[in-house]
Amino acid sequence: MMENKVYYSKLLLFGEYSVICDSMGLTVPLNLFEASWKFYDLPGNSTVETALNEDLRGFYAYLRKLRESNQLLAELDLVRFENDLNQGLFFDSSIPQGFGVGSSGALCAATFERYQKNQVALALDAGDGFQHLKKALAQMESYFHGVSSGLDPLLCYLQKPLLIKNKTSIDFVDLPPDLHFPGFSIFLINTGVVGKTGPLVNRFFEECRKYNYYKRIVNELIPANNRCIDALVANDAELLFNTLPNLSLFFFDHFKAMIPNAFHSHWQHGLDSGDYFLKLCGSGGGGFLLGFTRNHQVTQKYFSDQDISLIHL
Repeated sequence: MMENKVYYSKLLLFGEYSVICDSMGLTVPLNLFEASWKFYDLPGNSTVETALNEDLRGFYAYLRKLRESNQLLAELDLVRFENDLNQGLFFDSSIPQGFGVGSSGALCAATFERYQKNQVALALDAGDGFQHLKKALAQMESYFHGVSSGLDPLLCYLQKPLLIKNKTSIDFVDLPPDLHFPGFSIFLINTGVVGKTGPLVNRFFEECRKYNYYKRIVNELIPANNRCIDALVANDAELLFNTLPNLSLFFFDHFKAMIPNAFHSHWQHGLDSGDYFLKLCGSGGGGFLLGFTRNHQVTQKYFSDQDISLIHL
């Protein structure tokens, strides 16, 4: 084994799908899950570790193919990567896959940091440095999802809350530690279903080709999404909870196929009661749901009565 940097999972608080259409986004590190590089002793008796090593070889082959065609944006030392794989390298991760919390983002961030050739100081005060890094990381993560914005691996690499203002402007943002806001709380619900990002994102692209659907995204989803972000950054609970019902209802009406059926009634109960509001966490289709409440005890009791555990942030 070896000591190495720990990479945490991520949480996209706001911006699912809408960031593709140039909305704002707000993403934060999530220290509930973590990952790091490790080696297993060769010849290796662990089936799990060997399988993880084999998974990495597929990723390595993808990067090598890009390099051979002069398309790889990141300057990576792939010879060292291959040598490490032959020595039993694997990515030891507790970040659940298909749950919208950055399992592939953490791997891409870790790969970039470990194998980048030019150890130059990136422009981490935002600006053009962010954009170049985001594009390189997006290309790497495309191996896992087919299409990537690069936001997940960027957040996992920087490990600081990021405010996505639009497609070309990203900056750091100050938020309370561990997202502990006065007056309201944020929670996760584990649906127990693994989501698949690629097909869902492709479905969204297909829907956006329909004029009326795209018009609703621009005129309804994006304004609600952006108001929620402005409210959260300003710690304006009143504005946030005046806007969340619109956002939650839009997801329920237009992204219902991405919400596991078993949770439709719970989503509707939040809208009807006003005790809490749910939204997608990541691309949906399973994984986690993200919730907001000002009635913590009432919300806790409701889900406890349904035998559903909440993960409070």
